[in-house]
Amino acid sequence: MDWAQPWWQDYRALGQPIARRILSGEAVWQALNAHPAQMERTERTAQTAHADWSVSFVPQADLPPEQAYEAHIFQTHRVPTRCGAHDFFNGLIWQHWPQTKRVLNALQWAQIEKDGVQKTRGPLRDALTLLDENGALLIAPQAIWDALVTRDWVTALHTHRSLWASARLYIVGHALLEQLLLFPRKSLTAHLWLPTPAFQDTVSAIPHTAGMRTALDAAWAQALASDGALAHKPFTPLPVMGTPGWVADNADAAYYADTAVFRPLRAGQMPPRRMRDLPAS
Repeated sequence: MDWAQPWWQDYRALGQPIARRILSGEAVWQALNAHPAQMERTERTAQTAHADWSVSFVPQADLPPEQAYEAHIFQTHRVPTRCGAHDFFNGLIWQHWPQTKRVLNALQWAQIEKDGVQKTRGPLRDALTLLDENGALLIAPQAIWDALVTRDWVTALHTHRSLWASARLYIVGHALLEQLLLFPRKSLTAHLWLPTPAFQDTVSAIPHTAGMRTALDAAWAQALASDGALAHKPFTPLPVMGTPGWVADNADAAYYADTAVFRPLRAGQMPPRRMRDLPAS
């Protein structure tokens, strides 16, 4: 991994020492558990029955064949982990966004408990999986959002380029992180979660300090837990290589003329909006 790439910066401090252990021969689950912060959280969880539980990482073989993956995590607080990039990044997200991951897991488990494991996931579990595998969180000025949801790519990513200095993009989908490692390409597209008004109000009050990420994690977890529209997939696409500063080529507006990647809204297609933002009929 080239940890200097912009898409790794949020995970570099946590992920680089874990990656070194893996490259030296440790299994992914062992390296994830060996991180000092993880060991501390796991020990604290073992000593208490607090609802703010943490997870530990175990070999994939520990998952009973008859048990659903999400149910196993919820019931045991153990994450079955294979030796590969996909589960390495899943572990990093668990460590970096623990409260958000717990909420996603709890919502998955609630659906499994209600309906069992079906041939298809259903709308809510499908949305949760999209977010877990391919999601991203964007904190950005409203002008950027207004352009993104209408897929006015040049305005969002080039004209408003200076506004991105106050924006933060967090890739939380571990499958998307895996693709950024294995095959970074122009067409890689994240599902951006559309922030709720309550989340935006909360985030605006979070100070830009060393604890900002933990506060964001708590705020997003709370927002997702109460997001009644999640089954309707409140997402908008973002081809992530178009993020200002990610690749040199996107400094030119012509980069966004590739409509095979930066697709406009279809004729008659409405931009995604939160229900509260829709005009009254």
